[in-house]
Amino acid sequence: MYEDNEWYEVIKQKDNLFVIRERLDKIDPRFHTKYVNMYLINGLKKALLIDTGCGIYPLKPLINHLVDKRELVVINTHSHFDHRGSNNEFTKVYIHENEEKSLRKPIDISFLKDSQKKVVKEYEMKSFLLPPSPEVESLKEGDEFDLGTIIVRIYHTPGHSEGSISIATDRGELFTGDTAHYGAMFLPKRTKLPILLESLSKLNILVKSNNITEIYPSHEQFPVGIELLENLITGVSNIEKIWHNKIKDKFLHSWILEDEYFKYII
Repeated sequence: MYEDNEWYEVIKQKDNLFVIRERLDKIDPRFHTKYVNMYLINGLKKALLIDTGCGIYPLKPLINHLVDKRELVVINTHSHFDHRGSNNEFTKVYIHENEEKSLRKPIDISFLKDSQKKVVKEYEMKSFLLPPSPEVESLKEGDEFDLGTIIVRIYHTPGHSEGSISIATDRGELFTGDTAHYGAMFLPKRTKLPILLESLSKLNILVKSNNITEIYPSHEQFPVGIELLENLITGVSNIEKIWHNKIKDKFLHSWILEDEYFKYII
């Protein structure tokens, strides 16, 4: 735990990789999700921060402490509030070109007003609006960042959102954002499930052809094995067969289904 801020849990996963976690269930348990995972990769010259979390408490002082004197690059895996919440603390943020426009605007999180958690009063003081970063740059498939001894590459993996990306390092690590993780998977409409399946298949080929051995999702467990992708492909492909078991979630305005590994929110 980083002593100066008890909200964030900081885990040194490797010499060059930190995991910064916060508790989404302590903001609102109705998302069926316990943890938000942010990742900081420290190269020799630059550092890469993957996502900026929920924006409920200041993040930048903690990141400055971990980055030391390296130049910082900040990337959002997509534009949902729990991944872009502290963007305004950083002078520039990258996101896929499909979501660049939305990232330039404040995001309204007034849907949290009736959360039973006291910490949500922190958002009330911000009028339930999370401001954007002063500068937003777009990413596309194949973009690379050389951090110095570590190279990361961007993969467009739509499905969870139109501009969702995954990020691979040349050290055998894959950061999947919300495209793939165990637990509650927020999926697109049933008619768009083939888009997600195509992204998952793309990642499945990537891990096998590039000797990727560890997957770091933006929620819940980390790291997980590459079998996550095949488990998720099987599960999403089976949704039509279990559709009759669906339960309505009024808060999320969605249907929920479950299997051995996942809770599907559609």
